Amino acid sequence: MKKVNVLGVGVNNTTIPQAVDEIGRLLESGGTHYICVSNVHTVMMCQSDEEYRRIHNAAAMVTPDGRPLGWLQTWRGFPQRERVYGPDLMLACCERSVDAGWKHFFYGGKEGVPEKLKETLTARFPGLEVVGCYSPPFRPPTPEEDEAEVRMINESGADLVWVGLGAPKQELWMGRHAGRVHAPVMLGVGAAFDFHTGTVKQAPKWMQRHGLEWLFRLCVEPRRMWRRYIYNNPMFLVLAACQLLGLKRYPLDGAA
Repeated sequence: MKKVNVLGVGVNNTTIPQAVDEIGRLLESGGTHYICVSNVHTVMMCQSDEEYRRIHNAAAMVTPDGRPLGWLQTWRGFPQRERVYGPDLMLACCERSVDAGWKHFFYGGKEGVPEKLKETLTARFPGLEVVGCYSPPFRPPTPEEDEAEVRMINESGADLVWVGLGAPKQELWMGRHAGRVHAPVMLGVGAAFDFHTGTVKQAPKWMQRHGLEWLFRLCVEPRRMWRRYIYNNPMFLVLAACQLLGLKRYPLDGAA
């Protein structure tokens, strides 16, 4: 599966069905892996955080969650296939797992959200097996708490661990727990927990299709989102132009 260099982050040129197939392959291949669902915000954080960029480039797969990443892939000669949106990827995996027998663990969200997510998704996909739910404290866990969380996830026998901590926490958590968490695949899916439980409103489909989800989220959560979008979006366009024109090179440091 081809990875396209997007400002030094290797982003897979893929579709949701292909991504689900790849997840199935990872589950059967042995070892442990993690998947990042990336957008303009995460790519921009990679510009100033070396560890964060290394974690992305060491991932088994980085999907183009944001429309602008797909557009940049197209401009670099790789036709955009599909936006691999985290919430939609989660639904597609849940649907596949009913027949495949994949077991799920939901890690993240506010207190009660992962349990509500289990209730919502098991109702939508009868036969879905959810073997654990946990909402970690907002503060960093103590070493003892962290060890207990890892043990709880490992003892659950989960195949897929869905991590809903938001960026950058979820990617840092997956990168730092790679190998310690024994589940074959961890996936960082941001606000998918909140969207699927109705805790946070999703942008209308037409806004998603036209790359305007950022505007909807800015209107819904202006205090939390304004810094992210007012600075990141214009700067992304500037850096993307520099890459396309060959004015700056972006090596794929630590690429898997």
